[in-house]
Amino acid sequence: MQQEQVDLFMAANANKFPVASLPMIREALLQCPDYQWSVVSSLKFKDPVVAFVLSIFLGEFGVDRFYLGNIGVGVGKLLTGGACGVWWLIDLFLIMEAARRANYRMLANVL
Repeated sequence: MQQEQVDLFMAANANKFPVASLPMIREALLQCPDYQWSVVSSLKFKDPVVAFVLSIFLGEFGVDRFYLGNIGVGVGKLLTGGACGVWWLIDLFLIMEAARRANYRMLANVL
C-alpha cells in the first residue's frame, strides 16, 4: 500500500485502536498488497466514544456489549441488570479499550 494511503488511514482511525498497536498496524498496512486496500477501507470500525455513551445510558441492559458484538456478555448483563450495577460500573472504565481491541482484532483478521 502507498505511504499516502497509510498516512490517511492512520490519521482517520488512530483513535479506534489501542495506542500500543499503532506502529504494528502501520507496518502491516505498508506491507500489505494493493488489492487488499478495498477490503481494509470498507471495514466499519466501532467508535469507542459511542461505546462509552451507550455504556453510560444503556450499559445496565448490555447494549454497549451488543454494539461491540459481544452477544453473550450482552445477554448476561441484560439478564442480571448489569449484575445489579456492579458490572455496569466496571464497564464504564473498560468499554472504550474493549472497543479498540475489537477493532484491532477485526483489522488483524483482514491483514
